[in-house]
Amino acid sequence: MNDLEFILSELKAISEPGYLNKMAHFGIDISKAYGIRVPHIRKLGKQIGKNQELSLLLWGTGFHEARLLATFIGDFKQVTEAQINAWTNDFSSWDICDQACGNLFVKTPYFKSKVLEFTQAEPEFVKRTGFVLMAEAAVHLKKETDETFLSFLPIIDREAYDNRNFVKKAMNWALRQIGKRNALLHGHAIETAYNILAQNNKKANWIALDALRELNSDGVLAKINKTKA
Repeated sequence: MNDLEFILSELKAISEPGYLNKMAHFGIDISKAYGIRVPHIRKLGKQIGKNQELSLLLWGTGFHEARLLATFIGDFKQVTEAQINAWTNDFSSWDICDQACGNLFVKTPYFKSKVLEFTQAEPEFVKRTGFVLMAEAAVHLKKETDETFLSFLPIIDREAYDNRNFVKKAMNWALRQIGKRNALLHGHAIETAYNILAQNNKKANWIALDALRELNSDGVLAKINKTKA
């Protein structure tokens, strides 16, 4: 399972050309895609196991599903800052961005510096990467300090004007996940949402209003109250 051509043939074998239309419907770039459901790619990834060298080769093919597979089999311990930069500049679909962030980038020592760097970038998917890293960190990095996430909230406030679809959705995701982490961050996330509303920018309102709906929901409030105990 280490041969690139063999893996590509395996991907082609499980492809469903008719699935390409559904991928496109969800905003995925299908200009170089086979049409494969993610659970099937993930299953193949488990069969292969962690393989950083193969991960880099798969990425280099440029095929959508090969790049998704690359995020599943890559070894985050071997991911360099140069790799993060190179892959991020290659992103053209939200799903690959999110998988690379969640499976690899957020687990590296570079994630905080990349949040600061990428959230100031102009390209849509590079900027999305910065906010997806915030969200993934809030979900998965249980030992990360509150100070880290408190430092992220002013960035969301600052960039809320950006109404590009894949950026604003990532900002909203980050704000919600930070606010659900514990009672302290919940209060600050709520405050950030109201700060965004106070900008009187209709383009930014959705980020705040949608976050407030979830952060003030019964389920989230019950969870937050448990963290106070």
